[in-house]
Amino acid sequence: QIDPKDYTFSGLKDETVGRLPGKVAGQQFVIQDCENCKIYIFDHSATITVDDCVNCQIFLGPIKGSVFFRDCKDCKCVVACQQFRTRDCRKLEVFLCCATQPIIESSTGMKFGCFQYYYPELALQFKDAGLSIFNNTWSNIHDFTPVSGENNWGLLPETAVVQDYVPLPSSEELKAVRISTDVTKSIIPVTRGQRQKNSDESCLAVFFAGDYTTANARKLIDEMTSKGFQLVQTKEVVMKAEDAHRVFQQSASEFISLLEKGPVVALEFNGDGAVEQCQSTINEVFSGTKVFVSESKASASQDVDNFYNFADMQMGM
Repeated sequence: QIDPKDYTFSGLKDETVGRLPGKVAGQQFVIQDCENCKIYIFDHSATITVDDCVNCQIFLGPIKGSVFFRDCKDCKCVVACQQFRTRDCRKLEVFLCCATQPIIESSTGMKFGCFQYYYPELALQFKDAGLSIFNNTWSNIHDFTPVSGENNWGLLPETAVVQDYVPLPSSEELKAVRISTDVTKSIIPVTRGQRQKNSDESCLAVFFAGDYTTANARKLIDEMTSKGFQLVQTKEVVMKAEDAHRVFQQSASEFISLLEKGPVVALEFNGDGAVEQCQSTINEVFSGTKVFVSESKASASQDVDNFYNFADMQMGM
């Protein structure tokens, strides 16, 4: 028998509380009427509601459905979810991983950054919650109630560090979780999202389903970012033959047979020389692996548009 009290934090003040990996195990969770608290859910859940919380620091592990913040103010959060919504909130700062377009309503002073976090159980929790680490539209915010001449939301500074917003837990129980907030270790690849690109040259790389797709995609991200290129966006999506023609154009026929194995993972890199660097890295590091990569600087921006337009339609954005 499930006791809702085990899945609720209510009416707390000046406390540090949390749930260790395995303790929530896909149940729904409620956080309400908390003030000046540090709250950590180091597990996956079905849905989470956060109501009437003030000046709290909150970490929420992967949420299979939605997280809904209502009537909260001055909170700093790290959140991974399928759907993100706020209503009647002010001054929330959120490092977000969200599979669909995040929605704010009647909310002001909202700031968003890209989710960056690691602990050993997190990758499996993403799987259990049915979330892909590559589907993250953290910066593509939809404001239901825009006010003309005002901006209700913005992006956190690029230099923002998670630990300055949501510090690591200090309680003995929660210290057992082996956390790293080092960007290079983050389970979610840290992307630029809607921030201004540094260069007018982008490059699209697409990995096809196989045993090492995730590892290969991460390896390419490491190689490219270590050379100063920026990861703009990532996507994991199922493609059909007709999609391949639309996206890969004349080279579609080489890739169609690979689409039956499962979803593809696409990466967009930005920076002067991105296409050439991406091609040479793929030739050196992934010589035995079929990867689609933009052929030239001229075709690359079209590749990126073709792919992401298709992917956004697929995901109903």
